[in-house]
Amino acid sequence: MAFSRRASWRSLFPLVLLTVGAAYALGSWNWCGPWTARAPVLLSQARGEGPLRAGAAKVALAPPFPVVVAGYAPPRPEARESDPPPHARAVVLESGGTRIGLVSLELLSVTDAVVGRVRARAQALGLQDVLVMATHTHSSLGGYDSRLVAQLVGTGRFREDALEVVASAANTALEQATAAVTDVTLELGEAKEASFVYTRSGGTAPDGVMTRAVLRSASAPVAELLFYAAHPTLVPRQRAAVDPDYPGRLSALRESEGSGVTLLLQGTVGNASVAFSEGQGLERVSAFARALAELAGKTPLAPVEGAVRLSLARVEAVMPRPDASRLVPSFTRAAGDNLLCGSAERVAEVSALALGPLELVTVPGEPTVDAGAELVRRTGASGVLGLVGGYVGYVESPALVREVRGESRRQYFGPGLLDRLGDAAELAASTAGFSR
Repeated sequence: MAFSRRASWRSLFPLVLLTVGAAYALGSWNWCGPWTARAPVLLSQARGEGPLRAGAAKVALAPPFPVVVAGYAPPRPEARESDPPPHARAVVLESGGTRIGLVSLELLSVTDAVVGRVRARAQALGLQDVLVMATHTHSSLGGYDSRLVAQLVGTGRFREDALEVVASAANTALEQATAAVTDVTLELGEAKEASFVYTRSGGTAPDGVMTRAVLRSASAPVAELLFYAAHPTLVPRQRAAVDPDYPGRLSALRESEGSGVTLLLQGTVGNASVAFSEGQGLERVSAFARALAELAGKTPLAPVEGAVRLSLARVEAVMPRPDASRLVPSFTRAAGDNLLCGSAERVAEVSALALGPLELVTVPGEPTVDAGAELVRRTGASGVLGLVGGYVGYVESPALVREVRGESRRQYFGPGLLDRLGDAAELAASTAGFSR
């Protein structure tokens, strides 16, 4: 009997070997096809200058429970409640006849589908354009991203009802903000606490700077924009509740203190992690939010006098071919490239936004400090925002990608990624009228 079983396995071995070899060959075939390079293309532009007006609103996201908690690779917990609830927040800016919307979602990322649905509604509201961005919260709801790689590594199985919940809340916030537009002044300030953040993977360390923009009406603040960079990964990974992490708690604290609707906008977050160590578990999340709220409250503000410039230019950049060489073992490189190609965007959107003296470049991913510095050098921008208008993954400097250091081990594209985004950023910045 034993001899018979051994003989049976010997007879099956060639078939197994052939099957494995065929699967390897099939996976290693170049399914990506050609990725043609071309110059960036201007998608839209809007410019105005005059007295500033603004409106703001926030709307709770209502996840279709039970829903996966997004942010990490499997296994992922399934949530049946939100604690506290995540929100969509919107600010509408108007100057010189130009109206632009900003929408912030307490999510891991935003997708082309989300952005498309929001912009379709924005046109009906009389807005020339709108930017949609994520706080990069690693404990909010998932299910809204249909791309295979996103489902596998971060957001869980795609569900149309999850996508609709996100888009609906964003649209409602934008509608309410548009209806609330009133005369405002602009005040700007900056504070710094380097001990709150550190670089988790090398490269230039984040500086812990918070830039604060306040839109104030005659009676009270309408909105507050806080530009900061630190990964929202403080909530325990296996918590079975949807949670907005420190961005949601920070915004809620500032709003309770009378600062108007508060949006936390992520900067060069790619290699920025939270170094704050006070408290454990959820108490640490709340303590860090309180510390940031205090930092914002201490930020000295200076008014922007006279007419306020408002401009936005969006540019389409062609992505380089996906490159899995740093993500998988060398013998599975081709299969890894194919997997990325099935989900990677062939084009991405880069924007330039000017609000008074603030000149910001936005990218659809997680730029590191070094990548952000290169974009600033090329455009003269005063800052860089990440997680805006889509998601193409991490954006690291070409030198660190070639050396397989920094965040390059998480970057889906090769060293040419930043150059492609930089070319688009230069066109966007010049179109938006950056002062450089």
